[in-house]
Amino acid sequence: QVQLVESGGGLVQAGGSLRLSCLASGRTFTGYRVAWFRQAPGKEREFVAAVMRSDSNTGYADSVKGRFTISRDNAKNTVNLQMDSLKPEDTAVYYCAASDRITIIPYSLGGAYDYWGQGTQVTVSS
Repeated sequence: QVQLVESGGGLVQAGGSLRLSCLASGRTFTGYRVAWFRQAPGKEREFVAAVMRSDSNTGYADSVKGRFTISRDNAKNTVNLQMDSLKPEDTAVYYCAASDRITIIPYSLGGAYDYWGQGTQVTVSS
């Protein structure tokens, strides 16, 4: 079993940047599909970005494409989410999710993941 811990959230002005990190403990992260999701108050959880387990291909929600970058740091057993040009609508709790199983469930859906972190708050002021 793997435990996920997010860090790096905070308060930033619109146009600023933040870098979130998801640290895995208990297992090596390299064999896992890892994603970031977010949930704003009163809204459903939504997919943000993912990095695949086999070849490190990435996928992004249209709303963050060109502004956010997901990447692996295998030496630190982390997956990072670099968030640039932040907007007030990016305000949410951001969750890291991971899975090592093969599935036909699209990587943008929460059902494709077995392990979740506790979340980190990101607040973007206008």
